Amino acid sequence: MSEDIYILAIESSCDETAASVVKNGREVLSNVIFSQIELHKLYGGVVPEIASRKHIEKINQVIEEALTQARMKLEDMTAIAVTYGPGLVGALLVGVSAAKAISFATGIPLIGVHHIEGHISANYIENKELEPPFICLVVSGGHTHLVVVKDYGEYEIIGRTRDDAAGEAFDKVARAIGLGYPGGPKIDKLSKEGNPDAIHFPRAKVEDSEYDFSFSGLKSAVLNYLNSCEMKKEEVNRADVAASFQKAVIDVLVGHALEAVEARGFTKFAIAGGVASNSSLRGAFEEECKKRGIAFYHPSPILCTDNAAMIGAAGYYEYQKGMRSGLDLNAVPNLKLGER
Repeated sequence: MSEDIYILAIESSCDETAASVVKNGREVLSNVIFSQIELHKLYGGVVPEIASRKHIEKINQVIEEALTQARMKLEDMTAIAVTYGPGLVGALLVGVSAAKAISFATGIPLIGVHHIEGHISANYIENKELEPPFICLVVSGGHTHLVVVKDYGEYEIIGRTRDDAAGEAFDKVARAIGLGYPGGPKIDKLSKEGNPDAIHFPRAKVEDSEYDFSFSGLKSAVLNYLNSCEMKKEEVNRADVAASFQKAVIDVLVGHALEAVEARGFTKFAIAGGVASNSSLRGAFEEECKKRGIAFYHPSPILCTDNAAMIGAAGYYEYQKGMRSGLDLNAVPNLKLGER
C-alpha cells in the first residue's frame, strides 16, 4: 500500500467552485477552479443566492475534472478535505454536502478545513522549504489578519481589522471611482498609470492595539475627496486616486506586519489571500523584507485567490495530526481561526 497521502479537496466558500488533488500536502496534481466573477459583475458584487445555485450546478463537474486531471480515482484518495467556514453559508453548504456525501458513500475520512488556514497553507505548495514558525498576513475581501503560525494548524492572531477588510475597501473605492467589480485587480492595474503621492490619504493607527488595522477612515477620506471634487466641479484623475489610495493601504499593511515580525524576533514572513496577488503590495514587501533581512514568501496569484489546492495542503496537515470530521460537519459562516 502506498505511503503517499492523497487529499481530494473542495472549496466553495464564496464565488469560486473548486476541487483539487494534493499529494503529501505540497504537490498539486490538479487544481480546477470555476469562477463566477463574470456573472456577479452584473450586480457589482457577489450575490449569495446566485453563488449557491451556481455551486450546485458545477460542484460535481469540478470534482470529476480534478480527479481526471490528476489521473486518479475516488478510491485512490486518502481523505477528503472541505472548507466549512468562514464564508457564505449557502455556498459553504454545497461544498460540505458534496464532501459528506462522498465520504458516506466511500468510507473515505472527512476533514473540515478553516478557509483562512487554507490561505496560509497555500504558501507551503510553492515554497517547499517553508516550515513554521513564521508570521503571515492574510489579506482578502473578508479578512485582514496578522497571524503567528506557531506550528501546522496552530495559530495566534496578533492583529485584525476593526472594520473593513483591505479587500472590501478596494472593492468600495473601485465602485466609487467607477471601476466596477472586482475592485482589487482593477485598482492595481489603474494605479500603474497614476501618481501615488498625488493625494494624501490617512494611514490609520489603532490606539490600543499596535497591530490592528482600520480602513473605514481611509475609505471615507476617498469618498469625501471625490464628493469635494464634484462640488467644486474639479476633474478627478482616477489613476491618481487609485494609486494614492492603494499606497495608503500598502503603507499600513507593510508597516504593521514588519513591525510585528521584528518585534517578535521572526526571520520568516508570508502573505496570503486574494489581496496578496496585488503586484504593488508584493513589490513593497519584497523591497522592505530585503532591506531588513527577512525571508519573504508568497503564493502565485492563482493560489492567492480562492482555490482548493490550498484546502488540500491544510487538510494534509490536519490529517497528519489525526483530525477527522464526522458526518455531522456543518457550515459555520463566522468560524474563527483556531476554532473547531
